[in-house]
Order: sequence, then structure tokens, then C-alpha cells
Amino acid sequence: MNVHAHGVGSRTDLPIPLGLALFGAGAAILITFAVLLLVWRTPRLGLASSGRPVPAGLQRLLDSPVFRRSLQALALAAAVLMTAVALAGPRETEQNLAPWALYVTFWVGLVPASLLLGPVWRVVNPLRLLHRGLRGLLASAPGEARLPRLGLWPAVPSLLVFLWLELVFPARAEPMTVAVFLLGYAAVHLALALWFGEEWFARGDGFEVYSALIARLSPWGRREDGRLVLRNPLSNASTAPSEPGLAAVVVVLLGSTAFDGLSRTEFWQTGPGAANDTLNGTLGLLEMIALVGILYAAGTRLSGRLAGQPGDVQPRRYAGSIVPIVFGYTVAHYFSLLVLDGQRTWILASNPFGLAGVDLFGTYGNTVDLTEVGPDAIALVQVGAVVLGHVLGVTLAHERALLSARRARASDQLPLVIVMVLFTVGGLGLLFGF
Repeated sequence: MNVHAHGVGSRTDLPIPLGLALFGAGAAILITFAVLLLVWRTPRLGLASSGRPVPAGLQRLLDSPVFRRSLQALALAAAVLMTAVALAGPRETEQNLAPWALYVTFWVGLVPASLLLGPVWRVVNPLRLLHRGLRGLLASAPGEARLPRLGLWPAVPSLLVFLWLELVFPARAEPMTVAVFLLGYAAVHLALALWFGEEWFARGDGFEVYSALIARLSPWGRREDGRLVLRNPLSNASTAPSEPGLAAVVVVLLGSTAFDGLSRTEFWQTGPGAANDTLNGTLGLLEMIALVGILYAAGTRLSGRLAGQPGDVQPRRYAGSIVPIVFGYTVAHYFSLLVLDGQRTWILASNPFGLAGVDLFGTYGNTVDLTEVGPDAIALVQVGAVVLGHVLGVTLAHERALLSARRARASDQLPLVIVMVLFTVGGLGLLFGF
């Protein structure tokens, strides 16, 4: 199996007619919106100061520099091992651990890890450890004062590069490609961190920004005084700061999953993508991101105009409400990849360099168990994740509208809701080869 084949299913996997699924999904969004207008008339999700504090001892452990640097050292060792395996391990993708560890275990696994544990990559990012060892090379970080004004915009090209590699580049699964990416990514971000300071990683490292974004749906949060608390995950999402670039990050993530779905349709595979060339793939990826961005900007700006608010701030203001939609699409596109192809990581980890007679965990002779999850279950998870993500997105958008204007007029929010319905129907249609 090619690493690129996410295994997200086809129309035949759906145990109900596709038209019925699309109609039901769109209706669910509209019904949710109607119910919110009737019963959700004041903000309910709490403020950034809300939450139940965790035990002080647990917070001291989690915030301890020794604890964090130990985790970063373990992550660094794993990254060094993956790079070494990519350079010196088996040449065949099927037998090399590095592509499976990068594209499946790390990239896909970062989602459930961040959902359950919070912004986990901010804690274990090995580049932060390397930066601490290198920052003595410069007396100070010359660009540190300018970094806050950039917001999250630096993460956009970082994410685009990886998503282009994962979804477009024909040789993405070659071990040497993985090695070059890992080394190049580390070198670029370490150089930028030396210039802008350690805060660069929270704003420019695409993986760290992605993890923090998904963590907005975790039960872990921090009060304004820095106290670690447990609270309603929707409260975390509703209090997402309206930073410059946040809307661009969510649009890139949504647009990339839309292209992933498009690339599996008969239209693409027999048309623009038939040659599997880099140019058409790159153009397709950028066009889907642009389409999502245009729809999202139009919906949020029109909603703001109807509410009598400045239209230019609306995409940033409502970006937090798109986080559940990003999560829903991610689950829909990668669930089966993690459950099925994720087994290869643990199989190959038993003998990462493919040496004769080595079987560290007794798994090297195993094969992927394709019966771990059936096609009906995959399809139901896909539909459920997309619909649930949009229902939560509508809820957060309604909460944001209440916080912004203290009113809940249907006409003000309808443009954004219509865009979400289009995202739902279009996303499911692409997912199942519509």
C-alpha cells in the first residue's frame, strides 16, 4: 500500500444511500441552528477565567522544566532514529519505518494526542531543546520584538509545505524524501528561532500550531493567571484568541482535506490528476484552499455586515468556530489510516533497520489486520465526524455572535451557516467520491 492512500473509503462503503446522507447532514446543521436561536439566547460557554483547577502538584510536574526537557529529549531521540532509518534502513517503503512513522503515527496521531492531552507538541517539541543549546550563538534574537505582530501567519507556509509533501509530491513515500524533509524542516525552524526567539515555535512551527489548534477541543486549559484547569472543551474553543493568521491556518487545513477528497474522485483520477504530476497536484491543492477561503471569507464578512460590524475582522473572529470542523474532517479522512496502516509502525519498529534475526518486540513477522475495523464502521465514523464537527462549529459561531453583539438574529448568522452546510455536503460528497 502506498503511504498516500489514506483508505478513507468509497461510495460503496456507505451503508445508506449517499443522497440521504448528504440531505441528513445538511438538515442536521440547519436544525441545530434553529434550536440554538430558540434556546441559546445568552453566552453559556464561560470565560477564559473559568475551569476547575488541577492539583497543584500535578501542575508543578507538568510545568517543570526538567519534565518537559526529558520529554523533548525522548522526542529528539525518536526523531534522530527516524532520520537514521530513513537514510540507512531498507530502501523499500513497505519495509522502512520512517514514512509510516511520519505520515501516520506522528501526523495523524497528533490529533488524538492533542485532543486528549492538550497542546502536547508544544511540550515535547524536540526543536525547542535544540534551540536552547544553540541560542548562545547569538547574543539576542534580533527579530523577537516583531514576532507578535506576525500572529500565526508564519505557520501557514510551514503547514503548506508539509501538506504539499503529503498530498502532492509523487516521491513523498520514499525514505530519502522523509530524511530530507526532517533535516530541512529542523534546519529552517532552528534558524528562524535563533532570529525570532523561542516563541517562534508557537507561531511558526506548523506542527506545534496544529497541535495547539486541535487542543482547543481538549478539556485542558489555562486561566488568565496561568493556572492549569479542566473545563468544557467548547469553552476552550470559544475563547480562542482572534490572532492574525488564525483564519488562514484553518482554511489551509480545510482546503487540504478537500483536495484529499477531490484527489480520490474519478473526475480527478481520469482528468487533471491522471498523470500524477506535481504541477497539476500543486494547482489542485491551491485551488481547493482558495475555494474554501473565498467561501469562508464571504460567509463571515456578510454575517458581520448584516450585524453592523466591521467585515474585515469577521474571518479572524469566527476562526475558532472552524476548529471542530477541521477536527471532523481530519477524523473522517484519517481514521482508517491510523487504525489500519498505523499497525505498520509497530510492526516495523521491531526491526527498524531491517537486520537479519532482529525482532525486538516480537512483531516483525506480523501483517496488517484489515479486519480491525470494517468498511461500514469506517463510513459511519466518517459521516458522524463531519456532521458532529459542523454541529459544534455552528454552536461556537452562535456563541461568538452572542459575545460580539449580545443578540441572536437569524439573518446575521445565516450566511455563515449556509457556508457550513456547503462545507458539510461538499466534504461528504468528495469523501465518498460524489
